[in-house]
Amino acid sequence: MSSSNDRVVYSTEHVLTSLCNSVTRVLTVATQSQIQYSAMVQRITKTCLRPDIGCFVLFDGGFSGLMVINFSAQAAMELYSSYLLSMGMSKDELARSYTADEVSNVMGELMNQVAGDFTSKVRRELQTHITQNQPKMLVLNKQVMLSVDANLDQPEARRVTFYTGNNNIFYLELAIDRTEFIKLYDFEPQARANPDEVMAEANAPRELAPPPPPDSDTDELLRSLGM
Repeated sequence: MSSSNDRVVYSTEHVLTSLCNSVTRVLTVATQSQIQYSAMVQRITKTCLRPDIGCFVLFDGGFSGLMVINFSAQAAMELYSSYLLSMGMSKDELARSYTADEVSNVMGELMNQVAGDFTSKVRRELQTHITQNQPKMLVLNKQVMLSVDANLDQPEARRVTFYTGNNNIFYLELAIDRTEFIKLYDFEPQARANPDEVMAEANAPRELAPPPPPDSDTDELLRSLGM
């Protein structure tokens, strides 16, 4: 029997790394540009929504937490533009200012994809379940700073710096209850579902089962006798 010292422990930093990887994966695929984050993480005392565009998502279930992402105007406009241009929209159709409702809507959709990717990984890798609320996007004045109460008993908060393809900066802040996940036995994490394969399988033509052979005279006689 293995001792407790042999067991793998997943702490706040592991959860944070998983969330950072979800941010980079989703935004890199969506914008067709390389998103990176710093190897250094800051310990902070609380999370805040800061200028120019802030977003927050609450998690609940196996553990409780709060994700906040603060975008500069330049970072928000770069991500918004790259995402829509990669989807075939022309440059003339894009919003001109980060304060436009369309920018907030698109960024909110991207953050929803990030949160969904993260909750899916928690289910596969940590074998627990968390739910999320709909991301809230706010365009903030430079004199405004908001704090979101996540009702955490023993909060731990971290901040990570992210860089867009054009080196514009945005920040991820995570606050979760102090917790550890201890691996009791080895297991293989579930494979990530491939949306393309799922859709191809659903749309694939299905072979029809051959029709049953016609009844023989003997079968018909037995059925008429109730046998």
